[in-house]
Amino acid sequence: MPGPPARTRPRAASCVAGIAVAACLLWWPGTIQAQTVEVTPFVGYRFGGGFFERLSGQPVDLDGAPAVGAVVNVRFLEPDLFAEALFTHQEARLTVPGGLFAAPANWRMTVDHWQGGGLREIGASRRVRPFLTGLLGLTRYAAEGDNEVRFTVGAGGGVKLMPLRSFGLRLDGRLFATFADLWGRAIACSPGVCLVALDADIVWQAEFSAGLVVAFP
Repeated sequence: MPGPPARTRPRAASCVAGIAVAACLLWWPGTIQAQTVEVTPFVGYRFGGGFFERLSGQPVDLDGAPAVGAVVNVRFLEPDLFAEALFTHQEARLTVPGGLFAAPANWRMTVDHWQGGGLREIGASRRVRPFLTGLLGLTRYAAEGDNEVRFTVGAGGGVKLMPLRSFGLRLDGRLFATFADLWGRAIACSPGVCLVALDADIVWQAEFSAGLVVAFP
């Protein structure tokens, strides 16, 4: 599978830089003064083997693989609303069958999601805090020196269990929709107006995780 054209890589780098700048602004002391910051490293499992099939170019008998990552939340002025930044990394190793004159190959494949958005706690008590999340960002998937970056939408929900003010457990379920390919075609045109049909190749993944919440008031 050929890598993305060289001209697309600066755009992807600019998007990553923009997310990094936004995250830095969230951490600026004047923004988070007297507000809560929560850091949650987590482990989990991500289902959906679409990326592995795209990378190998053939059907793969692998539905998912373990995932690790971290999420950072910064509370807004509203007590139940947080900004959220998420990174989650998935890695799988599999054997790709060889051809007529080629031996089978062992490939290491990775899928990374970098996202930012918001989290809202719903009817939360001090110790049990259900929540919903909405996120936008980028997905990078790579194997054997080849990688691509695509736009991703994410959503999810879960619960924070906080027996202590500064420590607790976070349980998450997330759904990622990555636009692997997007193209359009004109169906009909009149002077100054065209009706365009969009076709999208979307890769779906679901992730379930558990993590330790460390809160800084």
